[in-house]
Amino acid sequence: MNTKCLDYTLLTIAIIGAINWGLVGFFRIDLVAFLFGNMSILSRIVYGIVGISGLYLLSMFGRVGAMQES
Repeated sequence: MNTKCLDYTLLTIAIIGAINWGLVGFFRIDLVAFLFGNMSILSRIVYGIVGISGLYLLSMFGRVGAMQES
């Protein structure tokens, strides 16, 4: 099964999440909270999706390692 589209979509979401954490760390600007409210149900969903994307991308390490061994 080809999961390339899913990989790129979730990688994009994780990168957006990383940029948000960078904004929080450097400038104290939480873009998700600014757009959707501080810990509103919508912002919690966004945080959850970013977290699930990151967990899924952990499986990429195994697939990339398997591709390099071939």
